[in-house]
Amino acid sequence: MQKRVHVAVGVIINTHQQILLALRHGHLHQGGKWEFPGGKVEAGETVTQALTRELAEEVNLTVDDSSPFMNISHDYPDKQVRLDIHLVTQFSGNATGLEGQQIKWVDINQLNQYEFPEANKPILAKVLLQFAK
Repeated sequence: MQKRVHVAVGVIINTHQQILLALRHGHLHQGGKWEFPGGKVEAGETVTQALTRELAEEVNLTVDDSSPFMNISHDYPDKQVRLDIHLVTQFSGNATGLEGQQIKWVDINQLNQYEFPEANKPILAKVLLQFAK
């Protein structure tokens, strides 16, 4: 039986129309690829609570407001992921990779230049459709 993981994901957009990406550590599942930050939803947490906690722990941002963006279920050979993606446009703090991961703000029109995990590709497509100029 495959492992099932429920993940809260943030598509974080700053006032310059840039999106925050994080590079997954090489030893992790889908390591070496860029992703939209977030993390596992723990028992008893809502997606919003998990996203707020994860973004504070991973990238030093405080979420002031978020809104549901999309949901994805994706089957990898070794695990199943359920991604609850929220759009985050109101936040505070300076983004920093608190777990030693590389992070960067990327212009929306340059997102196609980065390699994402397969499960993130529908997010990328919707972001480009809605926000690219």
